Amino acid sequence: MSESSPTRRTEQRDDGPLISHHAAVVFLFAAVIGFLTGGLARAAGQPWPMAVAAGLTAAGVAVPAAHRLIGG
Repeated sequence: MSESSPTRRTEQRDDGPLISHHAAVVFLFAAVIGFLTGGLARAAGQPWPMAVAAGLTAAGVAVPAAHRLIGG
C-alpha cells in the first residue's frame, strides 16, 4: 500500500445513530417498568428469582405497549 492512498481507518463515515430516539425512549420506559416491578415484587417478599422473572416479564410486555402508546 502506498503512502498517498487513504486507509479505511482514516475515512469518516456518517451512518447516523445506532437506534432512533423513539426506540431509545421505548426501551428506557420498558427498563424503568421492569425495575419498578421487580423491586416491588422483592419488597413484597418474593424471592429474588421470582422478582427478576416478574421484572423481565413486565419489561417484555411494556415494549409493545409503549411502542403503541408513544406512537411509532
